[in-house]
Amino acid sequence: MSYFPKWQTKTSGVIAPDEALPASQTIALGIQHVVAMFGSTILAPILMGFDPNVAVLMSGIGTLIFFLVVGGRIPSYLGSSFAFIGVVIAATGYVAGSGLNPNISVALGGILTCGLVYFLIGLVVQAVGVNWIEKLMPPVVTGAVVAVIGLNLAPTACKSIGQTNFDAWIAILSVLCVGGVAVYTRGFAQKLLILIGLSIAYVIYAVLANGFGLGKPIDFSIISDAAWFGVPNFQHPVFRSDAILLIVPVVIILVAENLGHVKAVTAMTGRNLDPYMGRAFMGDGLATMISASVGGTGVTTYGENIGVMAATRVYSTLLFPVAAAIAILLGFSPKFGALIHTIPQPILAGMSIVVFGLIAIAGARIWVENHVDFSNNRNLIVAAVTLILGGGDFTLSLGGFTMGGIGTATFGAIILNAIMSLGEKKSRR
Repeated sequence: MSYFPKWQTKTSGVIAPDEALPASQTIALGIQHVVAMFGSTILAPILMGFDPNVAVLMSGIGTLIFFLVVGGRIPSYLGSSFAFIGVVIAATGYVAGSGLNPNISVALGGILTCGLVYFLIGLVVQAVGVNWIEKLMPPVVTGAVVAVIGLNLAPTACKSIGQTNFDAWIAILSVLCVGGVAVYTRGFAQKLLILIGLSIAYVIYAVLANGFGLGKPIDFSIISDAAWFGVPNFQHPVFRSDAILLIVPVVIILVAENLGHVKAVTAMTGRNLDPYMGRAFMGDGLATMISASVGGTGVTTYGENIGVMAATRVYSTLLFPVAAAIAILLGFSPKFGALIHTIPQPILAGMSIVVFGLIAIAGARIWVENHVDFSNNRNLIVAAVTLILGGGDFTLSLGGFTMGGIGTATFGAIILNAIMSLGEKKSRR
C-alpha cells in the first residue's frame, strides 16, 4: 500500500477520504473549511495575547504538516487550541484584550514542550496501539480535566469585561448575540455561531459607540493604514520550568480531543482510521512544536471542520491542503490582523464567557456521551476532587517547582483514578 492514497474523482454522493471532487469544487469547499475554523482560530490567540496573523498562518502550516504525517489518510484541519488558554494566562499573568502578551516567549516554551510530549505519545501509540491511553484516562478523567480548563478561566473572563456599565452591557449583548445565532439559525450558519455572533455584536457596538458616542469609538484608521501583505510578528520560545510544568498537562486534553475526532471521522466515513491514530498524534504534536517555535498557538484537530464534513458528506482529505494554503495567505496580511485588533474589549470578554463556558460543558458532555456512572464512588470522588482543585486553582509547590490548579487537577485525576481503581479490584477479590 502506498503512503498516500490514490484519490479517485467522484462527483456525487458521499465523498470518502481517498476520493476527490473536481478542482473547482475542491477549492470552493476548501474555502468553506477556512470559514469554519476562522472564528475559533482567531479568538484563541486574542484571548492569550498572541498575534492572530501568526496563529492563522501556523494553523495553515500545521494542517499541511498533519496532512503529510498521516499520509493524507485522515481529513482534518488544525486550528488554535482553546485547551492552552487557561494555562497560558496562568503562566504569563496576561489579561485578555490588553494587546500582545509581553510574556509570550515563556508560554511558547511550555507549548513547544507540550507538543514534544504529544509527539512522543504518538510514537508509542503507533508502536503499541491506543488501548493504554483509554485505560489511563477513562472518560471520567478526561471529562473532569476538560471541565476544569473552562472553570479555571471563569474569573479571567468576568474580570476582563471593563470598568463601565456600558462595557458590562456590551459583554452581555455579545453573549446574547452568540446565543441567538445558536438557537435561531440552522445548518452552516449555526456552526459559525462564534464568528457570526461576534460580527453582530461588533456592528452594534460600532453604531452605539461611533454613532451615538456611548463608549470608546472603534479606530478604523488602523485598518486603512495597514498593508495588504507583510511578515507577521514572529516570536521565539523561552524555556522556564514553572511554565513548562503548568502547560505540559494540556497534552492530556489534546490526546483525548484528537482521539475523539478520529473516532468520529471513522464512524462517519466507515473507514477504519485506528491504524493512523499514532500518526495523528505525531502530526498534531509536530505542528504544535513548529507553531510555538515562531510565536503561534498550540494547535488541535477542529470539531468545527468535522461538523462541516458531516453536513456536506464530503470527507476528501484534498480539501485541507487547499484550506491550509488560504490560511497561510491570510497570515501574511497585516490588514487582516489590524481588523482583528479593532474588536472592542467588552465584546472579547463576552466571547470569553461563552467559549470558556462551552469548554466546561464539553467536559460534562464527555461524561454523558460515555455514560459515566456517578453512583460509582470512584467516579464520584475523581470528578469532585478534580473540579475543586482546578476551579479553586489549587497550587502545589515542591522545591523550586510550582504547579497551578490545572496541572494539579490533571495529574490528581489520573493518579486518584489509578489508586481507586486498584482499590476496587482488591475489594472484588
